[in-house]
Amino acid sequence: MPFCSHCGKQVEARDVYCAQCGARQPVDAPPADPFTRVSPRTASICCYIPGLGWVACVIVLAAQRFKQDRTVRFHAFQGLYLFLAWLLNDWVLGPATARVPHFPIHGLVGAALLIMSIFMMVKAAHNEAYSLPLFGELAERSLSEQ
Repeated sequence: MPFCSHCGKQVEARDVYCAQCGARQPVDAPPADPFTRVSPRTASICCYIPGLGWVACVIVLAAQRFKQDRTVRFHAFQGLYLFLAWLLNDWVLGPATARVPHFPIHGLVGAALLIMSIFMMVKAAHNEAYSLPLFGELAERSLSEQ
């Protein structure tokens, strides 16, 4: 429980004035945007982290800081679509090809997706909005619909 800034009596956190002395209590500043210290480059790179990049993508797309940054939003959308491809590979292609001997398509697709993720992390580190085939087209379409 906070105390009055003038007389020291206990006050409620929502009190504007002290009940004892009537002094106006300081108003807490609104919480700062937690993304003010995150650079656009760092946000773009985080969107391609395999397995966890989708969290960064959602945060970037929801953050007020990046609402007007088209490049960062492009990376976030493309990272989401790349993550969707990971899910499809693991949940659909993996079980579908598990019973087929000597047919490593699931592993090959997984390796290709990993290479694409690393490639895009390097491109994002160089502040390039490289458009992957299919994923980039979907990301551009998502950007234009906003």
